Amino acid sequence: MAIPFLSTPDKAITDTAQDLLPIAEITDGIVIYKNGGAALIMESTSLNFGLLSEREQIAVIASYAGLLNSFNFPVQIVIRSQKKDISNYMVYLEEAQKKIKNPKLLSLMDSYKKFIQEAIKKKNVLSKKFYIVILFTPFELGISKSLIATFRPGQGTRALPYPKSYVVRKAKISLFPKRDHLIRQVGRLSIKLKQLNNEELINLFYNVYNPEPPVKERDIFA
Repeated sequence: MAIPFLSTPDKAITDTAQDLLPIAEITDGIVIYKNGGAALIMESTSLNFGLLSEREQIAVIASYAGLLNSFNFPVQIVIRSQKKDISNYMVYLEEAQKKIKNPKLLSLMDSYKKFIQEAIKKKNVLSKKFYIVILFTPFELGISKSLIATFRPGQGTRALPYPKSYVVRKAKISLFPKRDHLIRQVGRLSIKLKQLNNEELINLFYNVYNPEPPVKERDIFA
């Protein structure tokens, strides 16, 4: 029975977050979607471009342009920023300062602490992680069932349109050469890519959909 005015059911919604996610399974380091598609996610190291010499910066720009021009398949570049709690680091500095006997080193430590505190006041400290996602579309499995899974999600999300072993095998055939190509190309930028394994993928998606509550700031500016 529904309330006529609002047209809302009188029964509570019982779907879990997992039911609403498009992910069917994570296996062999590959994310399998309910519509038969898949994805491979790699975490990238970072490069401090500002510390490079002008010649090195030109070389990096040229290598990056070569990387972009080498793409003949779609990729997603994801940057994940999280607010960093450095209260433990400040406690560590306090303990380290107590052990310093040299007056000059003590003065340097005090200046460093003040610098960190002023930096926190002006701007939040963020940690950034970089990911490259390579996609395998359900249309690479076959047209008919993939179309049903894509445009009729009510029926297509209950089970994969093809057997899981077949989806995984086809996804690996498509994704692994692209993964190896990217690893070779970004190596010219002095950047390393690492494919996330099952545990790392589960932790990543869990943290994305279950973010930690804001940490109460300690009185580190006293």
